[in-house]
Amino acid sequence: MKKYSEIVGLIGVNYNQELGLHPDFGYLKATDNTEEHYIISCFVDIVGSTNMFKKFSKEAVFLITNTLVKANIHTALIHGGYVQRIQGDGLFIYFGGKNISKETAVKNALLSLSTYSYFVQNDLKDYLLSQGVENISIRSGIDLGEAEDVLWGSCGIEGISEVTTCSLHTSLASKMQAYANKCGIVAGANVKNQLVNSEEYFTVVSKRTGEENDRYIFRNPEQSFYYTQYDFNWSKFLQQQSNVTIDQNGRLNFRLPAILNPTNLRPIAELSKPYLNR
Repeated sequence: MKKYSEIVGLIGVNYNQELGLHPDFGYLKATDNTEEHYIISCFVDIVGSTNMFKKFSKEAVFLITNTLVKANIHTALIHGGYVQRIQGDGLFIYFGGKNISKETAVKNALLSLSTYSYFVQNDLKDYLLSQGVENISIRSGIDLGEAEDVLWGSCGIEGISEVTTCSLHTSLASKMQAYANKCGIVAGANVKNQLVNSEEYFTVVSKRTGEENDRYIFRNPEQSFYYTQYDFNWSKFLQQQSNVTIDQNGRLNFRLPAILNPTNLRPIAELSKPYLNR
């Protein structure tokens, strides 16, 4: 993992983070204090996990989904993310803080989500299909809230609490995830505006769906505010990265850390015979 972090230009990975306690805002825990500060919110969900119960044991379903969650966590951490919360078989992740620029945090977040989408759509999909696991995928939503639009505070009572954000853009990231294709990423306009040459990678969601109502994820006509959501072309984005090459078949060759090796999922088959292909 350390070697991979160096490949992508990120170091100092912390694998001992506490959920719900972003290190830059932990001082707010169990207080009534608040602070305004920008943050990038990401929501990643597993698609198709419920239907796995029709075919696999609960032990196998847990192993599959937990492996996906672990891979997502590792991918987020090596790109500088902070895991805010595990929601069932999905993750709520923050990128950004007091010691990193918005531009860098946005790029890190998109690299993390893109890397994970690549892994699930390619390496992991091929392995799971060989074991009889079909129609499982992920989808992601991401948005940036500017400082004036984000309020950090402690939500809850005493130990039953977490340091979290109250922001339209945190809420929208969750909603945009539901608009994504399988292994797709939907991003808000604020994210698009932070990325250099963004027109290469973003197209309005309505172009894909054919529904003009899908152009805006949020409308406030009284204030003439219409917020656009975009499909993010993560494959094209990854091809521009220094640690990605394209083989003669047009397939991406991405140097992934060992934790993302799909052979680590072999125990799924052991729990779910006769799906084991020896």
